[in-house]
Amino acid sequence: MSLIKTTRELSDWFESHNRKNMTLGFVPTMGYLHDGHLSLIKKARADNNLVVVSIFVNPLQFGPGEDYEKYPRDIEHDYKLAREAGADVIFNPDAGEIYVPGSSTEVEVKGDLTKKLCGASRPIHFKGVTTVVNILFNIVRPDRAYFGQKDAQQAIIIKKMVRDLHMPLEIVVCPIVREKDGLAMSSRNMYLGPDERKQAPALHRGLQKAHECFMSGAGDCTRVDKLIGIIRQEIEAEPLAKIEYIEIFDGDTLENIESIEPQRRALAAVAVRFGNTRLIDNIILSMGED
Repeated sequence: MSLIKTTRELSDWFESHNRKNMTLGFVPTMGYLHDGHLSLIKKARADNNLVVVSIFVNPLQFGPGEDYEKYPRDIEHDYKLAREAGADVIFNPDAGEIYVPGSSTEVEVKGDLTKKLCGASRPIHFKGVTTVVNILFNIVRPDRAYFGQKDAQQAIIIKKMVRDLHMPLEIVVCPIVREKDGLAMSSRNMYLGPDERKQAPALHRGLQKAHECFMSGAGDCTRVDKLIGIIRQEIEAEPLAKIEYIEIFDGDTLENIESIEPQRRALAAVAVRFGNTRLIDNIILSMGED
């Protein structure tokens, strides 16, 4: 597996590997890889001839006071795991390689889609995400790009960007990978103290209880306010949990809904802080889901 730092090196690698006659899967990450990332790499490996993994901590998607400087970085750790999962290349550029001197172009998906959920408290975040993903897509030019369901809003926004800009690639969204106690895997889990870590699985428990209620078919279990109440009760039972949001929206458009209609796909999403650590999680509510 190759570790590449510049766009020129990456272009040369593609030339030497007959890129034009092969399908390419791309997994964009900020590094400090865990099993969630590795599931994306393995899926890309199964679907494509070549697999590129980018590792780039993107400064544009961090707001003032967020954890850009202390975000975990360990390229040796990432190289080993990505190679074992089946990657052909790690693309690990520095910020000057992605944002060329004098760069002043940004890509923004406008509207309610980027203002709800995480966009409400992190107003510059998704513009930073769509800008860097657009740049990476232009550099790598993948046939398919792989994202995790844990960042459900991000995946919906990127799908819209790709559709709106007629980008010639497929966005593949893969299931959330969890710890044994249900906590969604995240590079930020390492920030949790011992007591916070014990209480953090309440996010998944609350979402799971709402899912069980919904799947029971009871009449009031299709109501959004009822399901939000179930989630809130479970999370608020943990004294260290500070809820930022609990929301249920249409699962494809993030439009407001009051109840989940038959054949409709809804997204139940939560953000909760434990001390300085912000965790997100979600679950799909649909009678058509397994």
